[in-house]
Amino acid sequence: MRNNNPLALSIAALALSGLMAGCTGMSAGSGKAFTGMRVTSSAFGDNGVIPSDHAGDCGGKNVSLPVAWSNLPAKTKSVAVLVFDPDGAAGLGVSHWVAYNIAAERGELKAGEGQAGSNFNFTMGPNVAGAPAYRGVCPPVGDRPHHYVLTVIATDLAPGSLPAGLARDALLAALKGHALGGQSVVGLYSR
Repeated sequence: MRNNNPLALSIAALALSGLMAGCTGMSAGSGKAFTGMRVTSSAFGDNGVIPSDHAGDCGGKNVSLPVAWSNLPAKTKSVAVLVFDPDGAAGLGVSHWVAYNIAAERGELKAGEGQAGSNFNFTMGPNVAGAPAYRGVCPPVGDRPHHYVLTVIATDLAPGSLPAGLARDALLAALKGHALGGQSVVGLYSR
């Protein structure tokens, strides 16, 4: 049956939108508001362009990205922060930042806290160049924008539990059985 009454259609659309609005922010089947882990950067929005200050030796200032986290899983004691370019090295990926043993309650790392020689109270592993520091984004000239994945991993390990010097793969292996959740935000950069 076809209803050509504009008022009836408007009322039906309004009712449906109200029903859908009541469903947003709810976790499936629980009736409780969704409060999943959240990761943001004040430098860029998800799938936004990373400002050139965070680029490396290719015209940037090599300032480490700011990152904030909230709504961590219960029992989280520390977090790890990784910046990885899956498009780099001909698709094999490039590790730009490995930071861990970060107290969960900090809630953020500010811009520049990943610089070499900084007085930080967490551990940094080697980047692609082998240095324990943030290495600014720097894709080849003319490449399509690279995707830089900024990830925070919540762990049940107390800050300081992991040894110094863990590269990305070694850190991920050490976190097996200790990771409680993770979330990422992706930034784009090209030159």
